[in-house]
Amino acid sequence: MTAQNGKDLLVKVDMNGGGQFETIAGLRATRISFNAESVDVTSLESQGGWRELLSGAGVKSAAISGSGVFRDESTDERARQLFFDGETPEFQVIIPDFGIVEGPFQVTSVEYAGTHNGEATYELAMSSAGALSFTAL
Repeated sequence: MTAQNGKDLLVKVDMNGGGQFETIAGLRATRISFNAESVDVTSLESQGGWRELLSGAGVKSAAISGSGVFRDESTDERARQLFFDGETPEFQVIIPDFGIVEGPFQVTSVEYAGTHNGEATYELAMSSAGALSFTAL
């Protein structure tokens, strides 16, 4: 695999609940992380005193974050409204030369900032709200 452009890691939101995905406008930096909690089943009988984990147990989650320039486009408005309404629409994360992660996410944080001689910026954070699917590219 060759090096990839960071700008090719895209976060898209379903704009109307009908599968019309659009890239969130103005994003300059994006990140997705996957987590899985472990379930410790270690006991006095564990071989050599080594920790044992229960296979297939625990809670899986994903988090998306991004920051960029506020552009006041329809996707900015959609993300802002999702936060205030507490909705969990479908999102897509396009990971270049890897695949597409899709599923419901909740916008958990929206931050706006700006300086008197610079552009208005924003940061978004989203947490998975259900099962995610992966499609290889």
